[in-house]
Amino acid sequence: MAKSLKPISEQVIVITGATSGHGLCTAQKAAAAGAKVMLAARDEDVLLQVCDEIRDQGGTADYVVTDVGVESDIQHLADRTIERFGGFDTWVNNAGIGMYGDILEVPTEDHRKIFETNYWGVVYGSLTAARHLKDREEPGAIINIGSINSDMSGPLLASYNASKHAVKGFTDALRIEMLGAKSGLSVTLIKPSAIGTPFTEHGRNITGYEARLPRPIYAPELVADAIIDAAQHRRRAVTVGAGGKLQVLGAVMFPSIFDRLATSMRDKLLYKDRPVPMEEGNLYKPHGDDGRTEGRQHGRRFSTFAAARRHPKALLGLLALAGVGGAGLALRKG
Repeated sequence: MAKSLKPISEQVIVITGATSGHGLCTAQKAAAAGAKVMLAARDEDVLLQVCDEIRDQGGTADYVVTDVGVESDIQHLADRTIERFGGFDTWVNNAGIGMYGDILEVPTEDHRKIFETNYWGVVYGSLTAARHLKDREEPGAIINIGSINSDMSGPLLASYNASKHAVKGFTDALRIEMLGAKSGLSVTLIKPSAIGTPFTEHGRNITGYEARLPRPIYAPELVADAIIDAAQHRRRAVTVGAGGKLQVLGAVMFPSIFDRLATSMRDKLLYKDRPVPMEEGNLYKPHGDDGRTEGRQHGRRFSTFAAARRHPKALLGLLALAGVGGAGLALRKG
């Protein structure tokens, strides 16, 4: 039986894409719980700001300026973490970029750039972390951030969707090989639904209209909670948000119907009454307004589905109590 993972308070955690969204939220929550956090992103000014804020709250944080699409940057990140903290216990491949545009209009170099970050960043990070963790006496964890779009697709975000499919395939293969090697390494894929991060503001946008997230939208801290849970408990894959889980089930069970329904998603991803000029976003360089966990659209801060994945016995107890209470109320009314 595989050994348990260490409590978060005893861990060193590496987080890429740590200057905004759920990467930033994870860093804040992990540090508040006592973890030592090593943060990676391209924007040094924001990295310094985030580390200062964590330290002001009594946490331990350091950073390495990193472009995850550059393999030597990832190796430098690992080397610096080992030098600074003596090693690491959990590696979170969170960095991700996106682009809004019709598939025939997206330049091929933009397709390639998205894969350099979203896919190759995960590959470089996972391989580097696995070499450090796979034979260690104390087991560690690799946590890769996919998406519900790892299991389905849709319009306007073709390269992003394809990259997340690739992340799932790679993560599953890594998990299988580590199991075959009898390694104690835990490998988890986190699949967020629509999350209220600055993703729509940071993405490159050539549609001519302001981008938006489709509802239901969930708060970044739900993803952060799932990541921190997976750093301490062995999870294979975790979907954050019941809305996304239902969409995936529909895509898997009724693929042809889903394809037709998904064509309507184009209007749910754009504000057609808000024309905007082409936006460069953070595809090739930092956007310049990081340091925020939330974007323009805010999400709900609780997901029963996510809570059930982490605490199934507690949920069953609540359902049982609800059932007893409902039965009692019916008897009184009777």
